[in-house]
Amino acid sequence: MENAVMWNHSSTTEVTLLGFSHHPGLQVPLFLLFLMIYIMTMAANISIVVLVVADWHFHTPMYFFLGNLSCLEVCYSSTILPRLLASFLAGNRAISIHCCILQFYCFGSLTAAECCLLAVMSLDRYVAICRPLRYAALMTVRSCLHLAAGSWISGFLSTIANTYWMSGMALCGPTDLDHFFCDFTPLLKLFCSDTSLMALVTLLLSALFTLPPFLLTVTSYMCIITAILRIPSSTGRHKAFSTCSSHLIVVTLYYGTIIFVYVLPDTDTLRPLNKLFSLFYTVITPFANPLIYSLRNREVRETLRRAF
Repeated sequence: MENAVMWNHSSTTEVTLLGFSHHPGLQVPLFLLFLMIYIMTMAANISIVVLVVADWHFHTPMYFFLGNLSCLEVCYSSTILPRLLASFLAGNRAISIHCCILQFYCFGSLTAAECCLLAVMSLDRYVAICRPLRYAALMTVRSCLHLAAGSWISGFLSTIANTYWMSGMALCGPTDLDHFFCDFTPLLKLFCSDTSLMALVTLLLSALFTLPPFLLTVTSYMCIITAILRIPSSTGRHKAFSTCSSHLIVVTLYYGTIIFVYVLPDTDTLRPLNKLFSLFYTVITPFANPLIYSLRNREVRETLRRAF
């Protein structure tokens, strides 16, 4: 009787993240794989942040936004990967509902902030390539600070309402969450109350904070590609296309996987794929961004080599 009471109490205060696999033989390989990705992600992004702050050669709008993106990726990875690594190493997949909601808030806020920041970076490249004579006048220190601060603030405002809403709701047992982190859709299924209104409000807020940045990003790169095609020099076209193609890879990977996970219906067939595709924008993108945006740049590589 006492055990039943204890289970019932814990079921209302804790969530079990099912993760990827319960097979004992896979826990250590998965731990080592994700640990290597986490270490490399942190090392690359922190190196870029330090480089942008310490070297005056990189005190330009483009590198300022890249530094912000790397700082965001550090926070992004640290929101999800340490808890995932602990579950592989210790086998403890339980997390309190308050920590789960906090993880969802941080993840949702940083996702929205990254959408805004990618749009700002595409706008910066648009002005640099399509309006080069006005670049210095438009991308001043003040405007860059406002754009970066607006991206961060917009992100952290985007999930306040539904996070506060969730914190006042009760859980129903069993509280098994079929994901490797506290994402919105699987978390919503654990509450006893009717969540249809919350789902609708979240959908509207998500569209508000992600659709305009996505459209701005796509429009900017379409204008950039049109401007590049007018460059008479083949060398100039190749260099510009090389830079823009790298950025487009990141944008396509990021938005494509988000659309797959959150737009397609949540069915039993697609649920394993949702977890797989969630890895792309939660783990792979923070790992790939410094490689694609910064470390392919010869100037960045040379400066890092001299520093080390």
